[in-house]
Amino acid sequence: MNVLNLLFTKDGLIYQIARNKSIVEEKSYFVNEESPKDLIIQKLDDVLIKQRFDEISVISALNHFTLMPEGFSEHEAGFDLIAFNAPADKENEELMLSVNKKFKVQFYYTFPKNFYKKIKELAIPVHFNFSGEKFLNSINNKSNKEIHINLYHNQCEFFAIDHKNIILYNNLDVNSEVDFLYFIMFTLKKIGFGINETHFFAYGETTENETFISELQKFVKNMKIVFDNVPNKNFILN
Repeated sequence: MNVLNLLFTKDGLIYQIARNKSIVEEKSYFVNEESPKDLIIQKLDDVLIKQRFDEISVISALNHFTLMPEGFSEHEAGFDLIAFNAPADKENEELMLSVNKKFKVQFYYTFPKNFYKKIKELAIPVHFNFSGEKFLNSINNKSNKEIHINLYHNQCEFFAIDHKNIILYNNLDVNSEVDFLYFIMFTLKKIGFGINETHFFAYGETTENETFISELQKFVKNMKIVFDNVPNKNFILN
């Protein structure tokens, strides 16, 4: 069985091709100042015609989202709710929903229509999910104040959890250690988490973002690297 895994970040596309659960190919594309404007859609086209796939798994880490309690059913309000966090374009974005039963929350998020249509046109089984839901499902928290940080290329998402209750989720662009530390420390202050009582857990591209981790360790007592995305082995907390 050939499975295509796709991860869309704010400035990139990462794909994996898995055959019988073994990763046979993996590659990343990231936009920079010299890239053509439509680099990601070009690379998506290339990936989708590589071979015949039996199934596709799509994870969006794009930061157009909102977090709601499980059971919220006014789906028509999804775009308006997302608009409180980020611009939402009904003409060019699909409204999506991911439910996390483990923590009894759900995410409304948007996904670019041009990507969505190209993937759906293959007419094979496709599973869409939001990175925050997938990340949250991998977390095993205890009865502590905890910050769980998932790192990507120039981007991170994090949860603040207190005694199994989600206090906050955010998905941010981070281009420097200063940005990263500011967001984390500002969050702690806003939600009333003491730095010495809070346990920190890091996941994802921790090797690529080693300086971010080392800077954070200068300020916090309880820090653990739980998971590092190893090339050709793991794919955002599989």
